[in-house]
Amino acid sequence: MLGFIGGSGIYEALPLTNTREEDVTTPFGDPSAPLTVGEFGDTGREVAFVPRHGSHHQYSPTTLPYRANVFALKTLGVTHVVASNAVGSLREDLPPRTLVVPDQVYDRTKHRPLTFFDEGLVVHQPFADPYCPELSAHLVESARAVDESVVDGGTYVCIEGPQFSAVAESEFYRAQGWDVVGMTTIPEAKLAREAEMAYATVTGITDYDVWKDESQVTLGEVLENARANEDAIKRTVERAIETLPADHTCDCHTALDGTINTPADVVPADVTERLAPLVGDYL
Repeated sequence: MLGFIGGSGIYEALPLTNTREEDVTTPFGDPSAPLTVGEFGDTGREVAFVPRHGSHHQYSPTTLPYRANVFALKTLGVTHVVASNAVGSLREDLPPRTLVVPDQVYDRTKHRPLTFFDEGLVVHQPFADPYCPELSAHLVESARAVDESVVDGGTYVCIEGPQFSAVAESEFYRAQGWDVVGMTTIPEAKLAREAEMAYATVTGITDYDVWKDESQVTLGEVLENARANEDAIKRTVERAIETLPADHTCDCHTALDGTINTPADVVPADVTERLAPLVGDYL
């Protein structure tokens, strides 16, 4: 099964049939909304969708239930996750309404749980490549196959939000050579890796952040350009779902191998039970 995390506008445009809602209870609370599962077009492949910010965009980038969202997808049997994010541009040559598939991330968040393994079980997960290289390449190929212009690679600096950046912050990010700024790829990418799911995102640029002419970033501008990006993202995601080989696997699917630092015989039984969908094969 393939999972999709993004905005409701994108989901509503995907050709899903025979849809059903799945209410999934997780050890980390409820997901942003009940997950919608449906068959994609004529492929027969099931896709599970979760609206990242909730059905009515009621969760902020800081308070939305990232762990519950990812855990719920894992519980349903999802092995690959495609996400979409609205981002600001930190480069003159990346104007609004451009698609970028990033390959790196810089974490500037401060108040979010970053791991499933914070009590009774310690896991040191490598994260040198934050996004699955194979799934990212597939997204780039998919965008180009449907004649969408897309930038392959780049660094996504993830800020806390929900406020946009100050000018000094924006200029600092640019000085580091980073490419786009957003609020939601962390801890999503980290959690997907801990859940042994291949994860990649296609981002749509909505603004030039605040560095360009020191203009204010407005919600109206962001929403207008996000809507304009929807069709390009939808076409890219559709192509990616249609053409991803059913038997595709990668190193992400065994990411926990060799990373658990706590001996199995001292892990509390309730922790083992609670995290069984993640570590059952290892403990």
